[in-house]
Amino acid sequence: MSSLSTTDRHETPDTFGAFPRLSEEQVALLEEQGRRLAMQKGEVLFRAGETCHDFYVVLSGRAEILDADGGLIGVHGATRFLGELSLITGQASFITARMSEPGAVLSVPLTRLRPLVVEYSTLGNTILRAYLIRRSMLIEAGAGFRIIGSHYSHDTRRLLEFAARNRMPHRWIDLDSDAQAEDLLRSLGVSPKETPIVIWRAELVLRNPSNAELARVTGLPAPSVSETVWDLVVVGAGPAGLGAAVYGASEGLATIALDAVAAGGQAGLSARIENYLGFPLGISGSELAERAKIQAVDFGAQIAVPAEATGLEQRDGRYAVTLSDGTVLQTRSIVIATGVHYRRLDVPRLSEFEATSVYYAASRSEARRCQGIPIMVVGGGNSAGQAAVFMSREVEHVWLVVRGDELSSSMSRYLIDRIERDLKITVLLGAEVRELIGEEDLRSAVVEDIRSGERRMLPCCAVFAFIGAEPHTGWLNGQVAVDEQGFIRTGRLLETSLPGVYAAGDVRSGSTKRVASAVGEGAMAVRLAYERLRL
Repeated sequence: MSSLSTTDRHETPDTFGAFPRLSEEQVALLEEQGRRLAMQKGEVLFRAGETCHDFYVVLSGRAEILDADGGLIGVHGATRFLGELSLITGQASFITARMSEPGAVLSVPLTRLRPLVVEYSTLGNTILRAYLIRRSMLIEAGAGFRIIGSHYSHDTRRLLEFAARNRMPHRWIDLDSDAQAEDLLRSLGVSPKETPIVIWRAELVLRNPSNAELARVTGLPAPSVSETVWDLVVVGAGPAGLGAAVYGASEGLATIALDAVAAGGQAGLSARIENYLGFPLGISGSELAERAKIQAVDFGAQIAVPAEATGLEQRDGRYAVTLSDGTVLQTRSIVIATGVHYRRLDVPRLSEFEATSVYYAASRSEARRCQGIPIMVVGGGNSAGQAAVFMSREVEHVWLVVRGDELSSSMSRYLIDRIERDLKITVLLGAEVRELIGEEDLRSAVVEDIRSGERRMLPCCAVFAFIGAEPHTGWLNGQVAVDEQGFIRTGRLLETSLPGVYAAGDVRSGSTKRVASAVGEGAMAVRLAYERLRL
């Protein structure tokens, strides 16, 4: 992001569409909704850590973009617009924009920008694409807050996963490998026992914050109690939940979607979804979730993260959803889309290595931690196949351990073809993991051939487990009927045993377990809820 153009050494070049120029016609459209501001060198347009309410276009002069610690990221000249994804999600900004030369900018309030980008789709697509790319670049550069903690700490892992799943730019400083980490802690007056800590804007130090505390500091929206009674509460913000939120809000229902960790669910952890309709080149799960979240908010839905549902009960002909912080949301209808989580491996010493070497997702965050080492992926479904293909780009080698005798019984053909062509992936069929071996860090794993009983010790410094799923239904405390595995039973029209309460996506008994079908079920559930509310 900091490389300079060969044609203009004072301005950051347009990298993959991150810094496009607006046309004269687009600037003219924006000028009708905004106002020109004369700017002096050094004037700040918006700061990291603050919520920005205006869209800025540089008309003359130059604006420099700084990270939260004041480091230079890029420079924008005339006809380029400022900001990144936080501008349209309502989150606090991760960057500062400051004039490096005197000039003029165009300021457009977001309330006036939104209808404009809806009417002129080319302008809207240009802004959204640039903002998505800029957020990815900030994440890659580690330009946000800093997390300092040991890679042996479960709380460090928790914070890293929360930040990664919510696409929050951050940088991890490992206490066990960074020689300067302890000096930094001493300068802050923090003892190693108080770690992990989060440093935000070089002035705010959070000692082992909860996910909710980190979300609050960085401006993630919290659950609102502005509505006395919601029309629709969506519990879970995976594909089914986001689909329900989009369609609920678009139908004019007062809608809020909740998720305990991040929007996107299990699909949001996928590095590349290649069989989703409308994306022939594939799309990452995190980008699909980000686009859906923006779409839902544009229609008027609220997305609250982290917001963990802990109880459901009927009250005076309505429903009450209780959250872990004690907040109670009253609603006329509910879509349960809490999805599933992957089962833990049944092997000795698993808990010893879970903080450092065992993963249940394969995203860019995990790929960075596993660069250049051999890994093992356990499972025979699409999630395991996607993880193996994606991780093979970064790691030394991938052992794909599959309990079944063939991949075709549980994995899509396009993934099988890719795995068979990838020389860095070795498939072990009819096999199970029996032992994890190492001192503090994992060094190898023992795999057994189920038929012969033969065991092999394979070099392996990380294990990725995708071995079947369990539904997130414990919070319901028996309020709705479930099947033998705990998945929610529904009638033909997705309604549970409670009237006005619907289940959609992976949490529903008999669901297809595909992103497209989950989105469709979320939309269908909302249509049924809407018809019921009209009666």
